[in-house]
Formats: sequence, structure tokens, C-alpha cells
Amino acid sequence: MVTFLPSHPGSLAHVPSFERAIGGAESNVACVLAATGHTARWVSRVGADGFGDYLIETIKTYGVDTSAVRRDPARPTGIYFRTAGDRSTDAHEVAYYRTGSAASAMAPATVDLDALRSARVLHLSGITAALSEGCLALLTTLTAPRPGRPLISFDVNYREGLWPDPTAAGNTLLTLARGADLVFVGEDEAEAAWGITGGPTAIRAALPEPHVLVVKDGSRGATVFEAAHDTHPRTDARGRVGGCPPAADGASTGITFPAPHSAPDRGRTPPGAHPHPPRREGETTSRPDATSRPDATSRPETTSRPDTTTFAPALHVDVVAPVGAGDAFAAGFLSATLRGLPPEHRLRHGHLMAAAALTVPGDLGAPPSRDHADRLAALDDQAWGRLRLGPGWTHATDRADEEVPTP
Repeated sequence: MVTFLPSHPGSLAHVPSFERAIGGAESNVACVLAATGHTARWVSRVGADGFGDYLIETIKTYGVDTSAVRRDPARPTGIYFRTAGDRSTDAHEVAYYRTGSAASAMAPATVDLDALRSARVLHLSGITAALSEGCLALLTTLTAPRPGRPLISFDVNYREGLWPDPTAAGNTLLTLARGADLVFVGEDEAEAAWGITGGPTAIRAALPEPHVLVVKDGSRGATVFEAAHDTHPRTDARGRVGGCPPAADGASTGITFPAPHSAPDRGRTPPGAHPHPPRREGETTSRPDATSRPDATSRPETTSRPDTTTFAPALHVDVVAPVGAGDAFAAGFLSATLRGLPPEHRLRHGHLMAAAALTVPGDLGAPPSRDHADRLAALDDQAWGRLRLGPGWTHATDRADEEVPTP
């Protein structure tokens, strides 16, 4: 969508003017991946209007391939306005104008499925599933078992306002997540959509199917669960990422997830692995009761295989606007995954890209250079804990690695 950012704090009724920008979960991820040196393609639909022109032109400037975006002469490009306040407060307002938009008309018959299926990694979002029956049918098609299917990355992205029926929302998002290979979900989302409390291990117990599960806990940090390493390369004959040739920097190495829907097998924890992330006071690690999540009785039968579990604390960030951080985190994690980096570094790259988004007014912040991000991700635990990032930090390459203060 085209986003309109307020020129001043205040309610929508009193903000005098807005600045135009871009936003959207999947396009945000594609832009960050392209800006960090990967080859990415965005597949969607926009209107045959000026806003559609602006979206395509702007996303293209990040280095994203937009050749598979289709124009809809009968439907407009979606737009939204928001206030400057934090989403967690009652003062925050968002006004969406995307009912009947070109994007809401996405369906298996109205997008380029070949462009999607030729990808090495295909990133999807639960927001798209909520837009229309056609959009849900598209995501259902893309997450279904299929020979040669790309690695499916799915961000739950639960937005209560998009789903008129909370129970249907929970069931739908759980089904889509179970069909993916890599899933991102926040602890708050898991509780709101599925009624799951008890921390990351409870969420993993309810969602054992994905080979990799990333559970985010806001300013505290994130936990990644990764199944055992009896894996198979997930590249096509051309080694492509996002339907395009990979970057010439070796970014096409490192994806070794299992073939789609290989039965997870979890039991004992392998030597040297942590059975669960550090517990917080009051946290339980037991499997949630069947009544605490939707559609529990229809869960696919799975056997067990051990997980490797890794936790990485979030960074101290001087927040400018809390939008786009989840998408940036996913992009950072995917980037590090594509490069074959270890779990802790994948999480840290996610946190760094989230910090780049949090320190700018819009959805997209200029990411740090790859060398800069690699240096920070490689810090020891104490130095990582001392980092404090503020506006302009991504350009502060001359700062000492141990401290990146607000300029």
C-alpha cells in the first residue's frame, strides 16, 4: 500500500498534512533483502493509477524485481493513513482504504504462480490471508505440499481488526503456519490468535510442524527453534532466490531445510543444545491444554526429533516509530539464513534490521552495510548488551563496535 505519514503528532482529525511513503509486509521484506545485497522479487497487484505507479517505481529503487506485479484497471491501489503515536496506546489511529483494492483481488488465477514457484524462498504473510477469500485461496495453494515447492517463510502477522471472526482467524493462521517451513510469530500474537500462553516452548509444542520457528518477545528478544539436521538442499536447478538469479556474493548458500512436510521428529535434546530458552519468572514449558488453541483435535500426527533452541536478546533502541520492525526482523533473519549463518547470528541480524526500521519515521529504514551488521552480530554477549542504537546509527560505521550511541 501507499502509506501517509503524519507531519505532526495528533489525531487524524487534526494532523494538517501527510508525507507519502510505501508500506506492506511482503514488500517491506523484499526491499530490505534487496538493500542488503540479495536478489528479491515482489509479486502482487496494484491499480492502474498514479499510486500504483508510485509503489512500483519506489519498490524498484530498492533493487527489487517488480516485473511480476500486475496492474488492475478496475480496482484502486490500497492506501492508509496513520498517526505518529505508538500502536500500543489508545491514541494511535490507522485508517485503511483497501477494501476492493487491486491487492485484495489476488487469487491463484490472478497472480503469476510461476514467478512465485520459481523462487528459492517464498515469504508470505497472514495479513494477505485476511484480505479476501481469493487471497486466502492463494496462500492455501502456495503452502500446500507440492514437489519442488520453494522454502515457505510465513509471518503470522495477526491483525485483529482484519478478521471479523477471531476463531476463524486462529484456525486459518494455524493451518497456514503448519504448512510453512519457517514461521515468525510474536508471543502476543500467539496468545491473541491461539490463546497460547507459557512462552516460546509452549508455542513450539503447539506448532511442531515448521522446520524453523522464530518466537519474538518484543523488547526482550527472540527464540529460534530448529529441527534436527537431517536436511536436504532447498534450491531449484538455477539456485534462484525470489524468482531471480542469486547475488554473486555467495548468498545462494546455506538453505538446508527439509523437503516440504517432512514429518518433524522431536524427542531428546542433542548434546550441547539447550532444551528450551532461558525461563522467565512464571513461565511454563508444558504443552498447552487442547482448549487453549483452535482446531487442536485436527492437528497432523507427527513424530519427534530434537530441536536446537537459541535465544538472542533484543537491542536497546531509541525508537522513532514502531512500524515495520517485524518485517525488517524477518528480512534480517532470512538474509542471515540465506548466507548460512548460525542461529544466534540469524537472530541478531533480525534485531539489527528491526533497529534500522525503528529509528526512522516510516516502515523502511536504510539497513546497515553487510560488513557493519556482521561486525555487530559477532560481538560478545556483554558488548551486544551495551549497544544502544538511535537515529542515524546505520551510517555510523566509524563508531567502535562496542558502542553505537545515538548521534
